Amino acid sequence: MERIIFHIDVNSAYLSWSALSLLEQGSTVDLRKIPAIIGGDMEKRHGVVLAKSIPAKKYGITTGEPIVNALRKCPSLVLESPDHTLYNRKSRELMHFLSDICPDIEQVSVDECYMDYTPVKNRYASLIQAANSIKDQIRDTFGFTVNIGISDVKMLAKMASDFEKPDKVHTLFSYEIKEKMWPLPVSSLFMCGKSSVETLRKLEIRTIGDLARADKQILSAHLKSHGILLWEYANGIDPSGVLAAPQEAKGIGNSTTLSKDVTDRQEAFKTLLSLAESVGSRLRQSGQLAGMVSVEIKYSSFQSVSHQTALFSPTDATQILYETACRLFDELWNHSPIRLLGIRTSKLVSVSEPSQISLFDLDLSSKSRLETLDKALDSIRNKYGDTAVVRGSLLKNTTDKD
Repeated sequence: MERIIFHIDVNSAYLSWSALSLLEQGSTVDLRKIPAIIGGDMEKRHGVVLAKSIPAKKYGITTGEPIVNALRKCPSLVLESPDHTLYNRKSRELMHFLSDICPDIEQVSVDECYMDYTPVKNRYASLIQAANSIKDQIRDTFGFTVNIGISDVKMLAKMASDFEKPDKVHTLFSYEIKEKMWPLPVSSLFMCGKSSVETLRKLEIRTIGDLARADKQILSAHLKSHGILLWEYANGIDPSGVLAAPQEAKGIGNSTTLSKDVTDRQEAFKTLLSLAESVGSRLRQSGQLAGMVSVEIKYSSFQSVSHQTALFSPTDATQILYETACRLFDELWNHSPIRLLGIRTSKLVSVSEPSQISLFDLDLSSKSRLETLDKALDSIRNKYGDTAVVRGSLLKNTTDKD
């Protein structure tokens, strides 16, 4: 199976998160839309630029440069001090959200992570569609944007996410490096710093393609082992995988931002069925049973509410998850327009653990039929993709009129 890695990077994380926080506090100015930076102390004018807005970038302001230099380039520049408590909280919220989509996450900084998407790559018709869905859900749920790079190589996924920004999805597979990466200047290569760029310039190596075709012995003589690493990266060589932190799953869930606000109960139920199928499939893949189910509703006013219930017996059956979610929805919904729906399971136990049979459980033959159906659907979708088989209730009736 071909490995698929996503690199997810928040666009101007510090500035975006600070801008959202100020807007929530009543500010009428969005830092993302004016020349603004995060970093240092405005009164003392010391420190460096930690993040910049797109309008600030147009003045030639770069991340890492002294604030005093940035102010010379743009005297009207707005400076906001960093709030690392806020940034850490935003980071935790994002990583929690992403781990619900795919648990194999390697966080490499407060605002970026790798995701091994290989085990769940058949959920969407294409990888581009999957990445765009994740990107759009992040934007609609949290209010900030990300770039997502897709590749079969970890380092190339990182390179892809650094292409055109913001709010973009890019691919850089091994077979695309000659076209998409080799024409770029060596300064664009991951791990190629200013000192290395200057050394390579003296060797008349100016593009990543020049570096990929260079003599490794010459590179080693001038840059030691780092020269060999850069040569490997230029040729798309990186055997490392996503180092997901091993941890016991505390919950499995999924949510979706609706394409338009929903006010019809049956339309909401269709979305809940789709979510229940996704959550049930992930429970079965992980060998877990859920003892608790919760439903989340986010209204068009952005107010969020949730409701949960304990199950009589832990389950991974899609039908039981769906019926429970519908009951919770009916108890929770206030008939306002719905922007987002989510299902989350918790109190997970291993499928191998003995479970107590309740008088309220389905009869054993019914449970067996549900298990057989779920296994059959999982098998077809794992082989042919999620769209290979769709429940009749989820098919759009072409005779319906808007």
